[in-house]
Amino acid sequence: MTTKTAFASVLLALLAGAASAQQSPNNNVQVQDKTQPTPRLNPVTDRAEHLSNQMVRDLRLNNYQAEKLRAINADKVAKMAAIERKNAGNPRIIDEQCNGVCKERDRELQAVLSNDQYSSYFSSRANYYKYDKDFASQSASILLTNSVQNPAPSRANDASIAPAASRPANRPAGNLGRNAR
Repeated sequence: MTTKTAFASVLLALLAGAASAQQSPNNNVQVQDKTQPTPRLNPVTDRAEHLSNQMVRDLRLNNYQAEKLRAINADKVAKMAAIERKNAGNPRIIDEQCNGVCKERDRELQAVLSNDQYSSYFSSRANYYKYDKDFASQSASILLTNSVQNPAPSRANDASIAPAASRPANRPAGNLGRNAR
């Protein structure tokens, strides 16, 4: 009887160890943080950061001014991107409405920048607008090319959706469901 109890206790210990090993999480897999936007999914933030970085370098801003500028540019670039999407194909309307957004940015930057910085910004404002437009058109074509060449998985388990198998052309007629007799 002691061999049976010893065998049973060893078997239970092995089963308990296997059960605890199965319940431990696999720490090798890193979960993707889905709360942070990626440039592929949100090119507007990438565009605003690109413009802000250029302006910070050119105008020699301190940290406080740089943070205020980044917030202003994020807001204004998002507005301009919405205008561009809404009025796609009509560059005259896009330019008119984007100039209105740029005037808003001018008023907000006047409160943040010093007089020398603002005069430097105001004299090269057209260059910044062109710089932003060039980056937007370049990044849009790069993103399109990249998304065609490397499509993202359409589901969380990294599976991609393929065309469904075609159904046979000759299907039997009549009701073959649950109620068929």
